[in-house]
Amino acid sequence: MDRRVAFAILLMLGILFLPTLLFPPKPPSPSALRHADSLRADSLRKDSLARRQQQRPAAAPAALPAALAPATQPADTVGGERVTVASPLYRYAFSTRGARLVAAEPLNYRSFAPGDTGKAQLIPPDAEFLTYALVVGNDTLSLADWRFTPSQQDVTVGADSTTVDWVARRGPLTVHLRYVFAPKEYLFHVRGEVSGLGTGGLVLVGLGPRLRMVDADSASDIRAYGVVTKASSTENVGFGKLEAGKPRDMPGPFDWVAIKSKYFMAAILTIAEGAPRLGGAVAVGGPREGHYATSADVRASLAAPGGQFRFAVYVGPQEYSRLARIGHSLEDINPYGWVFRPVIRPFSIWIVQLLLWMHDALSLAYGWVLILFGLAVRVLLWPLNQKAMRSSVAMQAIQPELKALQERLKNDPQKQQQEMFKLYKEHGVNPLGGCLPMLIPMPVLFALFFVFANTIEFRGVPFLWLPDLSRADPLFIIPIVMGLSMFAVSRIGQIGVPPNPQAKMMLYVMPVMFTVLFLRFSSGLNLYYAVSNIASIPQQWLIARERMRRTGKG
Repeated sequence: MDRRVAFAILLMLGILFLPTLLFPPKPPSPSALRHADSLRADSLRKDSLARRQQQRPAAAPAALPAALAPATQPADTVGGERVTVASPLYRYAFSTRGARLVAAEPLNYRSFAPGDTGKAQLIPPDAEFLTYALVVGNDTLSLADWRFTPSQQDVTVGADSTTVDWVARRGPLTVHLRYVFAPKEYLFHVRGEVSGLGTGGLVLVGLGPRLRMVDADSASDIRAYGVVTKASSTENVGFGKLEAGKPRDMPGPFDWVAIKSKYFMAAILTIAEGAPRLGGAVAVGGPREGHYATSADVRASLAAPGGQFRFAVYVGPQEYSRLARIGHSLEDINPYGWVFRPVIRPFSIWIVQLLLWMHDALSLAYGWVLILFGLAVRVLLWPLNQKAMRSSVAMQAIQPELKALQERLKNDPQKQQQEMFKLYKEHGVNPLGGCLPMLIPMPVLFALFFVFANTIEFRGVPFLWLPDLSRADPLFIIPIVMGLSMFAVSRIGQIGVPPNPQAKMMLYVMPVMFTVLFLRFSSGLNLYYAVSNIASIPQQWLIARERMRRTGKG
């Protein structure tokens, strides 16, 4: 039974991960992404110029004042000046052109993208983060080119919250925005008021085209690009599922709408008490680079009764504890588990919380936390493993009687089954007991795979010779140690066991296969599994000695 379970688990792991590891799709190079950004920027500028040239005062929608025609547009709205907002946690930059967000740096995180130095810059060139448009009836008025006058130019957020007011006017229409920043949160609040439109309408808020790539593994970063919405549950639509140039409606109402990369996110949230929820969102797929969709234009809609609206903006890391404090399941943006999500996610969340708590409470590096966690798992499972291993020893002891019974009743399967269960009962043997030592740690191992693949707290964290616990060991030392430890556990487990050609083959095949499989997995996962295997050797040795005493070989 042990060998069949082991082979089934090995086969499942191989089917899941080996094709991706051996034949990964080639990601777009950073230069290709920069070229795409440049083309998109040119397209945006040309499209904006064409719209301005085509519009005439006489063609202004009846629902909008005619004085809002482009003839009144200030000459400097094409560029715009920067307004910086800085705290010990972040540095944001906004443009006076549309009051849009043009730069966002979480100061605790650096960029690992090729050619980058310094902090992670999340906003690509000519992005459309926090671009506004007003919808009144069948008419839409974009504020993206409006010049807003800020109340402050260079802002430092101190111990208390800080406010920046923005005002823009065209004819009888006035738009007032207020951004409120907190010193210790990536979340800032937006209040808006539009006067001159009567009863109000809808506000469209832009997100996109994507977050900038800031990780060394561009393939996994880009594969994670997606639009995530939260209604009664969260829904993640990968950029790759959006058709280029075709809008995809996402009917609300939503608590929040976000775009994400592997470790970072930008979200619009309506979480204030009494604030109307987002009415919905529309996502338009961008061009593809090979297997990947690298961008999407996303806009969320928000009701503005009486011309007033409010929402919050989060631009920063996907830190589980920070997102959980905000509430409204914002931490659910991280897709632990793929198709195994219902089973794996609870384990993943529990493990993340435990590892973060151990790191903070014990003031230990995450590498030592993983070592302690691996030891603790083995200690907690010791009694159950001991019982299961002894059941396996007892099963081996009755093998001669079992084989004789099977031979004697080979022509009567029903009688054979009855006598086998009777034999198990007489000797107190559980035929499935030997499976438990392998099956029990599996949920933890699977959960840790997704934890290290998606948890930003491990991003860029070094340990001993390992430069980054979230990435593979560049020297392949830790996966080899893991494979050797797996071989040692299996070899000791076969001491005192009658010779079996299949078991001998698995003794060599499984450690080699697991080593190859784990070569490209995160070094943190390999570290945990190696420690877990090494910690199980003493128990395997004690059981081996007990087995040898029972068989008279010790």
